[in-house]
Amino acid sequence: MQDSVVFLAASVNGFLIFLAVVVAIIGFAVVAKFFGIWVRAWTSGARVTFRELIGMWLRRVSATVIVDAKIMAVKAGIDVMTDRLEAHYLARGNVPQVIRALIGANKANIDLSFERACAIDLAGRDVLAAVQMSVSPKVIDCPAPESGKTTIDAVSKDGIQVKAKARVTVRANIDRLVGGATEETIIARVGEGIVTTIGSSATHKDVLENPDNISKNVLDKGLDSGTAFEILSIDIADVDIGTNIGAKLQADQAEADMRVAQAKAEERRALAIATEQEMKAKTQENRAKVVLAEAEVPQAMAQAFREGNLGILDYYRMKNIQADTGMRDSISKGGSDGGSK
Repeated sequence: MQDSVVFLAASVNGFLIFLAVVVAIIGFAVVAKFFGIWVRAWTSGARVTFRELIGMWLRRVSATVIVDAKIMAVKAGIDVMTDRLEAHYLARGNVPQVIRALIGANKANIDLSFERACAIDLAGRDVLAAVQMSVSPKVIDCPAPESGKTTIDAVSKDGIQVKAKARVTVRANIDRLVGGATEETIIARVGEGIVTTIGSSATHKDVLENPDNISKNVLDKGLDSGTAFEILSIDIADVDIGTNIGAKLQADQAEADMRVAQAKAEERRALAIATEQEMKAKTQENRAKVVLAEAEVPQAMAQAFREGNLGILDYYRMKNIQADTGMRDSISKGGSDGGSK
């Protein structure tokens, strides 16, 4: 019995020793895995505990990325909680980029909180580039070179085409970066403002004499409203004269009017020809009626002979009258011909 108790006690002691060895090995492995990161954080003043490092490992968060970002923040004088860095990492955010943006904003005295920087980053915007653009404004060509156009074309009131090229200096607006329109909107609005200003000019000479009026009119429209940028200046880099659009349009209109007039004249000529042919047809129809009527005269005379209403002497008298009439007609026509000659 005593032997059984001793054996059981020895087994328990052995299990405890084995468990202690396993725990020691696991602890040593954890310390060996995170010791370098912990020392780097501790020597840099960015306090990170082993419990936090183990929690990062269990949550599949890159401890190196979090610790390096926290070290950058601490060295720049920015206090950022480790949990916030982990949360942004788990949200698929770019933690180092956000920290660099915060450092840049802090050095440039730009009011940018960690939460806002994370929101800008998660919205798909480059928060570091936005901070850099706030410090160093960006120049945008209008029209954009990738659009394939080299100038913005517009027509003044006198019909002359004016070609302009502008350069827009913008600065990123951190407050409107989330949900604000992009550079394409700025280019489109500036182009629209240039076209409107040139189109409202009385002559093209006004545009050439005072190109700065274009910049003033465009700036007064507040084109940066609702965008992620603030327009600092609009400079007209080049102004050229194009074609005489007004004269070309007038020439095209005159040619179109001429074609319309020709079409109407051709229509009237065709109508006249049709009317003439119709009158000829009616003339032939009337002649046919006359021939038919003349054909009925002999029949009527024959009928008169049979009924005794017309005698031989009456017939010959009628023939003599016809012959006399024909002779007089021939004499009168001959006299008129001779006179004309």
